Amino acid sequence: MAMAEDGGRSRLGRGLAALIGDMGEDSGAANDRGRIGGGARKVPLAFLRANPRNPRRTFAEGDLDDLAASIRERGIIQPIVVRQVAGEREAYEIVAGERRWRAGQRAGIHEVPIVVVEVDDREALEIAIIENVQRADLNPLEEAAGYQSLADQFGYSQSDLARVIGKSRSHVANTMRLLRLPETVKQFLADGRLSAGHARALLTQDDPETLAQAIVAQGMNVRAIEALAQELNVAKAEAAGKPPKKAKLHPALDADTAALQRRLSDELGLAVTLKHDGEAGEIRIRYSSLDQLDEVCRRLAGI
Repeated sequence: MAMAEDGGRSRLGRGLAALIGDMGEDSGAANDRGRIGGGARKVPLAFLRANPRNPRRTFAEGDLDDLAASIRERGIIQPIVVRQVAGEREAYEIVAGERRWRAGQRAGIHEVPIVVVEVDDREALEIAIIENVQRADLNPLEEAAGYQSLADQFGYSQSDLARVIGKSRSHVANTMRLLRLPETVKQFLADGRLSAGHARALLTQDDPETLAQAIVAQGMNVRAIEALAQELNVAKAEAAGKPPKKAKLHPALDADTAALQRRLSDELGLAVTLKHDGEAGEIRIRYSSLDQLDEVCRRLAGI
């Protein structure tokens, strides 16, 4: 499908600030009723409805309770971005800000500040994904599902997604691959018991479910995943009567080096090995595809 022109992508790429006039955080408390500045106005909370296309599916109960308590004290400061529901005069579908709307319901308030935008289904989904990604509000699976929805419903390629969302193509590709994981593993990821780095490492393993359970139980890092995968492969080979491949032995690391190695592995989603020799040493990053190499190069070059 034909993508939006550069101007449209820039507008969306800037996030919600562009849509609500770069409104400051304190702009929402000016008046009790009516318009509140920056093109925003207040309407009854009951006029709003959730967007079924919202990529964010998980709303932590504790976070909603905390936000509700804040809303009781100060109200909703940042307006909720909505679009008019076709054929209904007093009905609005949330484009961005569903968490504030849900917390407002818990707080028992009757009115919320809104900004109405004119966007189609495609643009509404783009904005919802961009806003959540910029705020780091999506878990990796929700982010992947959002990208997949744009691809399935509107024909976006991975390059299109990377351009609109403002991420590298390899990031988009690796994130979407998470949807191939078994359901048990995806649940661990959604619950926060697995990191995105763990999940990406599991994608290349023969038995990701067993490995995922070990990660959750033992707090394993990406390098430990590969070591355990090697053990499982040896056991499988022995059971099949085949000579197992010799596992590589690695010297024990001191606690600080091990922690740094784990942090780098989790950040990159790749196996990182650190080796010290006095004051000098080396760092090795293992990749299994050209996309992964491309992503490492982009990060090292700062682009």
